[in-house]
Amino acid sequence: MATKQTKRVQPEHHNELLEDPSEIASRLSKGETFLKQNSKVLAGVLIAAVILIGGILFFQINTQNNNETAQKEMFQAVYFYEQDSVQLALNGDGINSGLLEIVDEYPRTDAANLAHFYIGSIYLSERNYQDALAHLEQFSSDDYLVQAKAYSLIGDAQMELGNTAEAISFYKKAANYNENDYFTPKYLNKLAIAQEAAGDLSAAIATYTEIENKYFESFEYATARKQKARLEGLAAK
Repeated sequence: MATKQTKRVQPEHHNELLEDPSEIASRLSKGETFLKQNSKVLAGVLIAAVILIGGILFFQINTQNNNETAQKEMFQAVYFYEQDSVQLALNGDGINSGLLEIVDEYPRTDAANLAHFYIGSIYLSERNYQDALAHLEQFSSDDYLVQAKAYSLIGDAQMELGNTAEAISFYKKAANYNENDYFTPKYLNKLAIAQEAAGDLSAAIATYTEIENKYFESFEYATARKQKARLEGLAAK
């Protein structure tokens, strides 16, 4: 009967190298030589990293400080806005900064971001639709009510400019952004009007149906039923 030979496992080559003191010394020597030869490069990289980190920290601290200052200066402008003194809100009163100055002096701050919303809504009320879009499109918020309102205002501006397809897109964004019983049916009603203006009666009927089925306690419910019946009559002709 053939005898089974046991195959000897040879130690890995790199283990032999690591167990060889002369090899370890050689590798350490190579490492020291590399550091000596490239010390200026490594120092430059280290300095650049320190400068970069310092720059990021300075930017964050400076932005925070600017935001606190801008919010304080913005207080009076918001008061003017709420009192419908829109020109004072935009341009200030000679003592307090207006919203336009806030966005110029303190860009990239939360205060400037909110100022864009106020400015856009003012321009929209003044029928200055292009400037309204320019500011509203720069605004963004995690607040589900304010962001949806901004989408709706952009839709209004686009609708006034005759850009019906764009208006429909933004009304959909407003209606779909964190749906709620109070504001969502208002945005859906605007959407249906835009869809009818675009000649898409079936889409408008579907939107009015959504109001009818989901928001029957809303102010828009009765209007939706009436307009849906009218459009169904037109579609049947």
